[in-house]
Amino acid sequence: MISTDHREGSVTKHRCGVLVVDDDVDAREVLKVALTADGYGVAAVPNGREALHYLRSHANTCIILLDLMLPVMDGPSFRQVQLRDRSLAWIPVVIMSGALDANQRAREIGARRFVRKPLDLDEVRQALRSIGCGQAQPSR
Repeated sequence: MISTDHREGSVTKHRCGVLVVDDDVDAREVLKVALTADGYGVAAVPNGREALHYLRSHANTCIILLDLMLPVMDGPSFRQVQLRDRSLAWIPVVIMSGALDANQRAREIGARRFVRKPLDLDEVRQALRSIGCGQAQPSR
């Protein structure tokens, strides 16, 4: 999603960045292709540890799509570290999971939205739209 930011009389374009954190290669690729076509800037990593490395070296992420069950560092562990880091805590999270208790777990870790797996791309898009971009106001 491209947003327009009006500051001090200038107009700059901001491309809302989404970080997909999922160990399923196919899910990462489908989300990357679909969300890029929707105008988002999309990056994808396979686990929470790589997500932290990415976020600490890229300042353009506005929303995180996070799977709960991941190797190396799972979703809840990632979220704990994210919330303790002031430079990352503001980034909203959408949980994606097929676990039976995933909706409850998403609420417990402070996720803004929950999307059940297998993913429905329209539900993912709706979750992203409902949160909006944290770095700029959408142009309409």
